Amino acid sequence: MYLEPKQMSLPYQLINLGLRLMSLLPRISLDIASRNPKRASERTLRRILALSGNTVFGREHHFNSIRKARKAEQLFRLYEKSVPAAEFEAFRPYVERHKKGERDVLIPGKPMMYATTSGTTSEPKWIPISDVYMRDVYNAMSHIWLDNFGCVRPKFLTGGLMVSVAKVIEGYAEDGTIFGSVSGVTARELPAFIRKRFVTPPVVYEIKDYTARYYAMMRLAIAHSVTYMVAPNPSTILEFVHNAEEFFDLYIEDIEKGTLSEKFDIAPEIRKELSAFIKPDPARAEFLRSVKEKYGQPMMKHWWPDLQLISSWKCGNTAIAAAKVQEQLPDCCCYQELGFFASECRFGLVLDEGIDSTLFPNYHYYEFVRECDLEKPDPRFYRLHELEQGQRYCIYVTTLSGLYRYNMNDLVEVGGWNHKTPKIHMVQKVNGIVSITGEKLYEKQFIEAVRAAEKKTGWKVNFFIGFADPEQSCYDFYYEFDNRRIRSAKAETFTEIVDEKLKTMNIEYESKRESHRLGAPKSHVLRRNAYDLIKQRSLREGARDGQFKLVMLLQDKRRQRWVNSIIEE
Repeated sequence: MYLEPKQMSLPYQLINLGLRLMSLLPRISLDIASRNPKRASERTLRRILALSGNTVFGREHHFNSIRKARKAEQLFRLYEKSVPAAEFEAFRPYVERHKKGERDVLIPGKPMMYATTSGTTSEPKWIPISDVYMRDVYNAMSHIWLDNFGCVRPKFLTGGLMVSVAKVIEGYAEDGTIFGSVSGVTARELPAFIRKRFVTPPVVYEIKDYTARYYAMMRLAIAHSVTYMVAPNPSTILEFVHNAEEFFDLYIEDIEKGTLSEKFDIAPEIRKELSAFIKPDPARAEFLRSVKEKYGQPMMKHWWPDLQLISSWKCGNTAIAAAKVQEQLPDCCCYQELGFFASECRFGLVLDEGIDSTLFPNYHYYEFVRECDLEKPDPRFYRLHELEQGQRYCIYVTTLSGLYRYNMNDLVEVGGWNHKTPKIHMVQKVNGIVSITGEKLYEKQFIEAVRAAEKKTGWKVNFFIGFADPEQSCYDFYYEFDNRRIRSAKAETFTEIVDEKLKTMNIEYESKRESHRLGAPKSHVLRRNAYDLIKQRSLREGARDGQFKLVMLLQDKRRQRWVNSIIEE
């Protein structure tokens, strides 16, 4: 799977032509669907209902009866009436049955794998990935994605490719089905002539120590002229940069000698496997040495001056990290938004140099609730063809992989159009779920962690609230302790307990904290009656007393300023 990037067996023009031919049918299908999103949505929903009509979930929710609707509007209404919009916990019992080996529960047969990500409880979400979803959605979309790269930067395959994804196999369910990274599987399924240009072999993801892992990846990657890089979260790219700032001289020494420094905790069997991909390269070492002498503190644009394309998120809270990545890039490099991509669903792709994702109504059935209606007990659901430019919505999705009217808790905004189909970009998680660098921390988890810290310390908390700070890449936790003698030092101890509890409850939070992409949370002690003071402020600004509701974990600079004004001096 590993490459020798200096050897280009085919001209890039011929490779790009091959990518165009591979993407031809998926592009035609997308183009037809995008011209009439209502009809495409109807056809997609009928296909999903037909595929899963005889599953346990399909029978319980009358899929075969819904399909008898003759017109699109009737079909949409019956589906909405029969299947409640839900979050993952509603699907967990069905997933557990699949995990134990039962067939035809959420999807026909069994999942080919599960993608794992954080959930509202300490138990991660296990997102089923079906064969048909991987074949007809992920692979087809990847062909369009690769062709798009060739259009945006024709020379993106002239050097090495640095692809940072998670491990394909994290473990196995009870019935032997793997769970792990769907992005890893996607990378594995890329055409062989693409995979051969990867500069880091998959075994690097087996390195447990984060600093050692980043060192190994960068030591391998910087030995080559990289022209394409993909890392879903820009904070990962910044960690590579920080690693380079600390260990640049060590890279030069390793590359010159053909070694992998013994200063890092890397298991012997992994070192042995990596040794097959390492050889002395005095010429590359001399180039890097000259870069260090010229610039003092080299940047990506110095050690990879021919970098053509980077693909990672730029929207929502990742915009701050993305701006720092942009400063690192050479002028020839296009920094392209990765697109609306989650463990649960590959919603859409960015196919230009903007931030709006092109949606695929021929693969997914989408529904939306306006931002202003999110607090309503019975909000109206809008379909793809009903969205309006500039409006913000919470998105719900039905897939070919066992999720039905699934609430992503993502706030998106319509920013453009692909023919008659809206294009969207991520704004942020909906209040109660906050994500700075992909950790998806839930209000429920924060509350439970604070209660655990109370129990461990014996310090009663009358009121508490947390805010995400994307600029500092950390959280601010505020407490009103019943014991007024508790000040900052003890509050920091309390927060350390909260932090450790959150790590045990949220696998993504733990990963981001351990890799330093997410900083340690900060502590603040509030004045007495903090809740009443915040409520009074809200009422003065127009909130209705009978409808006042304070979310305990959020990203809201305005409200955080209120809370900062009542910190104990």
